[in-house]
Amino acid sequence: MNLYYLIQEPKIKLAKNPLLLLLHGYGSNEEDLFSFASELPDEYYVISVRAPYDLQPYGHAWYAIHFDADENKFSDNEQAKESVQLIASFIDEIVSKYPIDTTNVNLVGFSQGAILSYATALTFPNKITKVVALSGYFNQEIMPEVIDTKAISHLKFFVSHGSVDQVIPVEWARKAKPALESLGIEVEYHEYPVGHGVAPQNFFDFKNWLQK
Repeated sequence: MNLYYLIQEPKIKLAKNPLLLLLHGYGSNEEDLFSFASELPDEYYVISVRAPYDLQPYGHAWYAIHFDADENKFSDNEQAKESVQLIASFIDEIVSKYPIDTTNVNLVGFSQGAILSYATALTFPNKITKVVALSGYFNQEIMPEVIDTKAISHLKFFVSHGSVDQVIPVEWARKAKPALESLGIEVEYHEYPVGHGVAPQNFFDFKNWLQK
């Protein structure tokens, strides 16, 4: 496999089971989101992936973030695009290894993982069904130059953000809904009175949304 991962097999076995692919944030690892795997719906394979770039002294990233002398942040968009390709090829590998329903592959991304979830779904809509984007934003610079609105019309997004997020401003997150809706995509958007994290109510809401 091209990426290291943790897996929780579905508690309810079907001929083919749906997949929840968890993508962690910058500086974290595959154990972070996997900590709530046992609370997720019983019929899913839950797979949590480790990002490819090692950070010092610990943690991993999907792409580098650079700071200039004025403390402005810059994302390495080329690395981000490479990670989108990596996630897509990982999905191909995982669906050939396990009896996964290829028409029901869903992404749950937090922060940097959410940013990449948007891009992966819009770049490879044939591989993705639903996206849960937690505490991220829609980075136009890593999206495909041409988006086929017919190919993406089946996608559904659950977008949420902390209203007092000190890492990614909530104003950035709010742009995702109109951006996706302008492409004809169905979006459910929520805000919670927390910082850069997932509130219990947020978890409950997206779990319910997945089961709709």
